[in-house]
Amino acid sequence: MGQDKGKYDFYIGLILAVSSSLFIGGSFILKKKGLLRLARKGSMRAGQGGHAYLKEWLWWAGLLSMGAGEVANFAAYAFAPATLVTPLGALSVLVSAILSSYFLNEKLNLHGKIGCLLSILGSTVMVIHAPQEEEIRSLSEMSVKLADPGFVLFATAVVIVSLILIFVVGPSHGQSNLLVYISICSVIGALSVSCVKGLGIAIKGLFAGEPILRNPLAWILLISLIVCVSTQINYLNRALDIFNTSLVTPIYYVFFTTSVLTCSAILFKEWLHMSANDMIGTLSGFATIIIGIFLLHAFKDVPFTLSSLPVSLRKDERIVNGNLSNNIYEHLNGNEESSLLCENEIQVNENTTSRRSANLASF
Repeated sequence: MGQDKGKYDFYIGLILAVSSSLFIGGSFILKKKGLLRLARKGSMRAGQGGHAYLKEWLWWAGLLSMGAGEVANFAAYAFAPATLVTPLGALSVLVSAILSSYFLNEKLNLHGKIGCLLSILGSTVMVIHAPQEEEIRSLSEMSVKLADPGFVLFATAVVIVSLILIFVVGPSHGQSNLLVYISICSVIGALSVSCVKGLGIAIKGLFAGEPILRNPLAWILLISLIVCVSTQINYLNRALDIFNTSLVTPIYYVFFTTSVLTCSAILFKEWLHMSANDMIGTLSGFATIIIGIFLLHAFKDVPFTLSSLPVSLRKDERIVNGNLSNNIYEHLNGNEESSLLCENEIQVNENTTSRRSANLASF
């Protein structure tokens, strides 16, 4: 019975994680459509300080869609392992890329299509090999996990590294090195996901009638989540403002997901319930998603399609052959013209000689 309930929770978490990616990916398209509609009307754009988008229903639809996606993502952590939920966040990037090619006329080149395919395959592999058992069912069990020496050491290391990056490395190298701000977001993100996981369990207990609000751990998790998320948003916005989005997005995904998987392995010990084949499959799926996201973002501005390669080769061949034939033709024409000039010169010289001989004879 418990095993069946665990599988039931796993599939609920999976559906919530996928639906979260669909809502969040679609929210970007709705917001963009609303902003483009305002631009066509001549309203002051958001980038120029305008707030006309607050009167656009498409923008509000995008905001509600993003809110629904975040709620679904929050709830997914209460049912499924973080090892599964966090990597599936890459699907929101995939959904956004596909929908933008249809509704925003943003071309998806061959690299992007291959990246989308790899992301889907990697996500499928991770779903197949993800752990289907969840050990923590209540906040009392969560408190035991948080008091584990391994996690205490990990959390202490995360806090120390974050403080060093924020107060020592950030002011001197944050404006020039992309990895500084992304590292801050990523290491703190590992703790934020742990807080989300604990709060998701607390909410499940609250609906089950447990006295969650009188448990101090629930409030500690909530305050920690607010601090972690605020710090993440702050430094992620700095990274996006300074560096290219096509670089920030894939690198942040890799760093953040790696940090979460490490934290999950230490805190929840979900990897202990996985066989060697499932571990290899999960890591392979994660690596495949990384490659797909990289292809989707790194080459998105390169105009390259499946049909362009052979056509360009044929054009190059025609150009080369055409230039060669033109050169040969010009060379032959040049020879013919030069020979004609020589013949004309000889003929003129002969005529001149004959006229001179005639004059001498008459004299």
